[in-house]
Amino acid sequence: MRVREAMNAPVLSVGPHHTLRAAARLMAARNVGAAAVIDPDTSGIGILTERDILRSLGAGQNPDLELAADHLTSDLVFAGTEWTVDQAAEAMVRGGFRHLIVLEDGEACGIVSVRDIVRTWSRLASAAG
Repeated sequence: MRVREAMNAPVLSVGPHHTLRAAARLMAARNVGAAAVIDPDTSGIGILTERDILRSLGAGQNPDLELAADHLTSDLVFAGTEWTVDQAAEAMVRGGFRHLIVLEDGEACGIVSVRDIVRTWSRLASAAG
């Protein structure tokens, strides 16, 4: 199965100037564990995850003052829509992360998570009998 069929789309995106609280509210409303951080002034894409927010809170930082730009991961591995879910899982294991932003024609079109991959594998196993 391909990443295109397993990913969450459309991708939730926030700006670098969103506070962590605002980003967390958007993530909670969409029931997702990560958001793409897209800065219209640069060509880069970052990712902000629930773990990034948790680390900030655990350090005693104020989620109303802390900005997504200061907590995101910008050195990313991106998945392509035509990757297999096995390729995505291998990339996650190699990199030690749980989310991959999926690109199509250079644009973020979705996010695939470990949960999405496990769900896909579970469906495939059930269908195989």
